[in-house]
Amino acid sequence: MAKVLEVNKITKIYGKQCLDCLRMTGEAANTNICPRCGSVVALQDISFQLHHGEILGVMGESGSGKSTLVQMLYFDQLPSAGEVIFTDKETKYDIFSLNAAQQRWLRNHKFGMVYQNPHLGLNFRISAGGNIAERLLMGDLFNYGQIRDCIRRLLERTEVSTQRMDCLPTSFSGGMQQRVQIARALAIDPPLLFLDEVTTGLDLSVQAKILDLILEIQQQLGVAMIVVTHDLGVIRLLASRTLVMKYGQVVESGLTDQILEDPQHSYTQQLVASAL
Repeated sequence: MAKVLEVNKITKIYGKQCLDCLRMTGEAANTNICPRCGSVVALQDISFQLHHGEILGVMGESGSGKSTLVQMLYFDQLPSAGEVIFTDKETKYDIFSLNAAQQRWLRNHKFGMVYQNPHLGLNFRISAGGNIAERLLMGDLFNYGQIRDCIRRLLERTEVSTQRMDCLPTSFSGGMQQRVQIARALAIDPPLLFLDEVTTGLDLSVQAKILDLILEIQQQLGVAMIVVTHDLGVIRLLASRTLVMKYGQVVESGLTDQILEDPQHSYTQQLVASAL
């Protein structure tokens, strides 16, 4: 299966940094704060691959670095070190060697993001349809009627009433705001989609509907996805492979079923046991 993403030794350090930051932090040190200089090592030498049509789960407790990872891949942040190769069809992009304009083009045309907080992914001052139209205008669609038709199709796909196309996101429930975010993210048919804690804070029944929608989209469109969550139920339902993170490091990785049924690392064992 073709690779969409190759992540090689990505590291992110907040603070002034010193030569001991990586050596004195991480899972073995039981901290991600450097005791020498006080810098925070959010990510340390993270490497993995993502293939076309695959859903990769990234799980860990708060502060493990999982959200920093997807925010970096979406250019919300830049790494301190490391390399990421994104492949679209036959074209390869070394994404962090690109200039700012090239990175914006990738973000706007090839990547989609659904944030935990809809306020980060939606403009609450314009309508739901307007949010989707902003994304469509980044492509080659400029005809007003065609844009409206495309918005209707996207809202129908994400099970949002098209009659509410011109309503502000403030009038939607949390679950519906997430659906509009998903519709916006899908507007440009991205080959890669990032989902950052998309069910956190939602009622269980709403969570189930959002997860069913994500699975349906992945099966229909073959979009590669990275799903960040602390919820093992989300990982079990969505992800075929999973990374387990602690203090900015991957402590265990492999097939999701194997990790959840027979966790090898003590931290993974603790996470699985706490969910039983």
